[in-house]
Amino acid sequence: MINVMETATTIGIQPKPPKKEYTYQDFLDLPDDGRRYEIIEGDLFASNAPNIDHQFTVMKIAFQLERFVSEHDLGYVLTAPFEIHLAEKTRPVQPDVFFIKKENWPQSSVQFFAGAPDLVVEVLSPSTQRTDQVVKFDLYEKVGVAEYWIVNPKTRSVELFILSAGEYALVNEYVADEVIESQLLAGLTIVTNSLFNPIH
Repeated sequence: MINVMETATTIGIQPKPPKKEYTYQDFLDLPDDGRRYEIIEGDLFASNAPNIDHQFTVMKIAFQLERFVSEHDLGYVLTAPFEIHLAEKTRPVQPDVFFIKKENWPQSSVQFFAGAPDLVVEVLSPSTQRTDQVVKFDLYEKVGVAEYWIVNPKTRSVELFILSAGEYALVNEYVADEVIESQLLAGLTIVTNSLFNPIH
């Protein structure tokens, strides 16, 4: 059997060093520099502080979800920064907004939630667009997040996906005055435009 490492060295090619696999301890050792850090399958992801349009939308979504969930005593809605631990090599993940059913929430005070939220919302920004649309899309699908919203302040649209037979299916892409209807939270309706900064 040919030893690739030895052969590469013999002909003057320096083999690439093995890729660093980040751990939760690495996360704990990171500086508190205002960036959001996440570890997914051992890879480190960092995003800059969000802009005003992003935060406006996060707060609007969280408010409307929280009001509905509280009125019906369904569970808990939280926003980043809060740690979700999905697996040994995928912790923490910090979704922009997430909902966890009452029966799934730990009773004691906790520093993080271990397991998959029931609904996750990610609001796109320039530094997170690929992560939210590709990396986290695949991740949330894999771990069984039942409903995933990808919200785009630039296009003022919301894509709503539900988990069906282990894969995400697009329910609809909502724009303008169209009404978002959650599949998981039956009865929840939100006018799309109400989620976005009116000054744009």
